[in-house]
Amino acid sequence: MSSLSETLLATERRPKVVEDLVDVINAEVKDKKGVSGVAIKGGYAAVRKFNPTVASDATNRMLPQVADALQPFWDDFAGSGDFGQYLAGRGDEAADALLAVTDARAEKTEREPLKRAYKSLRGKAKENVKQALPRLGTAIQTNAG
Repeated sequence: MSSLSETLLATERRPKVVEDLVDVINAEVKDKKGVSGVAIKGGYAAVRKFNPTVASDATNRMLPQVADALQPFWDDFAGSGDFGQYLAGRGDEAADALLAVTDARAEKTEREPLKRAYKSLRGKAKENVKQALPRLGTAIQTNAG
C-alpha cells in the first residue's frame, strides 16, 4: 500500500491535490464570520492582491509535510467512512499535527514580517484548523482514493 505522500505527491495527481486544498482554504476564509472573520478575510485579500498565487504556492510547498503529518491519521482511518469527519473527531490532535508543519516553516523563515504576522495569527490558528478539518479530510480522501 502506498503512503499518503506517495499518493498525493504523484506527478499526475499533485496539481489536482493542490487545487482542491486551495479550494478548501478559500471556502474556509469565505465562511469566516464576526470580527475575526473580517480580519482573516481582509488579511487574505491583501496577501492575494500582493501575490495572487500565494495559497497554491504555499500549499504546493508544504504538501509533503502535510501528507506526512496526516499519515498516522490516514493509517488509523483505514478507509472506513468519511476522513473529514474522522479528522474532526480527533480535532485537537489533528490540528496540532498540521500546525507543527506551519510552525516549523515560520520558525525557519528569515523574513521577519512574515514571522511577526504568523505569530500574531497563531493564537487562533488551532480553532481555525479544527473548523477546516472536515473539508480538508474530504479533499484528502477524494485525492487519495
